[in-house]
Amino acid sequence: MNFDIELVGKIGSMALINKENNILDYTLIARLSSEFKPGYIWVTSGAVETGRLDYLKRTGKELEGNAEDVKTDYSAQGQSILMSTYRQYVDSKYSLRQVLVEHQHFNDPQKREHLKAMLLRAKEQNAIPIVNYNDAISTEECRRFEIQSLKNKHVDVVECVDNDETASQIACLVKAKTLLILTSADGIYKDSKNPDTLIQEISGKDVYEVLDNITECENYCNGASRVGANGARAKLEYVKNAVKIGTKVIIASAKYSIKDILSGTARATRIGVK
Repeated sequence: MNFDIELVGKIGSMALINKENNILDYTLIARLSSEFKPGYIWVTSGAVETGRLDYLKRTGKELEGNAEDVKTDYSAQGQSILMSTYRQYVDSKYSLRQVLVEHQHFNDPQKREHLKAMLLRAKEQNAIPIVNYNDAISTEECRRFEIQSLKNKHVDVVECVDNDETASQIACLVKAKTLLILTSADGIYKDSKNPDTLIQEISGKDVYEVLDNITECENYCNGASRVGANGARAKLEYVKNAVKIGTKVIIASAKYSIKDILSGTARATRIGVK
């Protein structure tokens, strides 16, 4: 099977934060960014939380007011910090390109093709796209209205309520060989409180069996790492589309290097046809 992109990777907000010091984990970003290369597309969460922590650091207080407005303001502040941090540590011989997406970019055929072409050009131009959902200008009320309008016309609608979904949709769009989801855990557990119950493989003899086994594993998943996150169950549901096109999916901890995860030496949950 031929693939156009080697890797679509995604890191979650909580994996990016140094919880002990309540700051962006610059060491982690430096380590991961040093492994980026053309043929990689990186989906990053963390703009809202990074903006919140930066505002708190500068003012000694958090923003107050409408939750949507606060999220917008934090996101706008955090985006610049995230991008400058990635730029600092990605190999200087590679270009870095910020790509802010919304659900419309996947549901509108013309916008979808435009996004796909841009992402594929980056590989040929020695550039690495850094993708995030555009929280700064996309309000929940508007998104829900637009999504419902689309559902009235289409059977399948991409909502992009979570960057796990965004990453999976991008993997499908560019036909990625591997979709890597980095979290604060080693993967999917049968018991989230017991690391010894890590599910190391979800596989099957064909795509249909793999999808059935993914659904079965969703029964083990409860809760999320933060308010607004959809948790492990949602991750498994979102990656099904990538599995359908033959993409290998890996869910692993951000504490491991990309090289070790891809080589199979790091603990992880690996999903795909045997």
